[in-house]
Amino acid sequence: MATTKTSSSSLRTYLITRLLLVIPMVWILVTLVFFVLRVIGDPIENRFGGQLSAEEIARRRHAAGLDRSLISQYWDYIKGVSHGDFGQTLTDHRAISDILKVNGAATLELTFWAFVVALFVGVPLGRVAARYRDRLPDIGLRLFGVLAYAIPIFFLGLLLKLLFSIQLGWLPVDGRAKPSVEVAINDVAPNTHIYLVNSILYGDNSYVWDVIKHTILPAVTLGLYVTGIFLRLVRVNLLQTLRADYVEAARARGIKESRVVRKHAFRNAMIPVITVMGLQVAALLSGAVLTEETFEWQGLGYQLAHYLQAADYIAVQGIVTAIAVIVALISFVIDVVAAVIDPRVRY
Repeated sequence: MATTKTSSSSLRTYLITRLLLVIPMVWILVTLVFFVLRVIGDPIENRFGGQLSAEEIARRRHAAGLDRSLISQYWDYIKGVSHGDFGQTLTDHRAISDILKVNGAATLELTFWAFVVALFVGVPLGRVAARYRDRLPDIGLRLFGVLAYAIPIFFLGLLLKLLFSIQLGWLPVDGRAKPSVEVAINDVAPNTHIYLVNSILYGDNSYVWDVIKHTILPAVTLGLYVTGIFLRLVRVNLLQTLRADYVEAARARGIKESRVVRKHAFRNAMIPVITVMGLQVAALLSGAVLTEETFEWQGLGYQLAHYLQAADYIAVQGIVTAIAVIVALISFVIDVVAAVIDPRVRY
């Protein structure tokens, strides 16, 4: 009973500590984004300089609150972010919170399926590589892992489009769904802005299949980027676990090697891997920018590239800040999961 209470207390203390650390982490990230973008120059001047008169630029700077002191702008921005208000874009006067809701759902959908691809490809291949250490399967899989991580995402996406869309005609070239399907599934209630969910709510299997077909290439492209990392992590940790005393004892009892790997080594080897897996969400979000541009998948990455080209740094600031907050929160969730699975993390 005492051990159970101690374990519960240590978990509670660890969770409170990690939660308290999230607050300054998010504050530092938001502050860095704000001041780095201000170093670039005045957003209104950068966007409209040479296009509008000096009087009109001054009017717009005043309307955006950019004619006040930097500290006043920073304080107002912090207050707005704390209430979920990330400002308004300069180019199309769209609320950034609306961009996060609509386009963020698209990025969330793509990131989820990319993570599923990485998980269900990288982890099994890592097990195979560890089991056949330094033999042909291991060498081939390690080479695949290096190539998957090293190849530029946009180049891989173009290759997959060329093969499966243009040459074979199996999958769509770009977009999240056909235009007619998009119009239909965006009218469902409630509108989640996640097309697979919307198509299921709409109740037409052909629409569901259309959304799935549009998702396959972007998800595989982004997922393969992280697959190589998962493969190497699982391989290295599984090899270390296979040298543990309790695994050797299992072998000495005459248990088959496949069962030793599956039942005795693999579960323990996954504990440190789970922590690192959560950190790869940040890699997926960064990779989503290039993936969404390549496949015209209108998520946060696509919008970010669009606003960067338009020199709309207010929009860039809001989107980057939101992504930073998401990464910080995901990091916290992964730490919680790791602490629940492995009590040693708490101490």
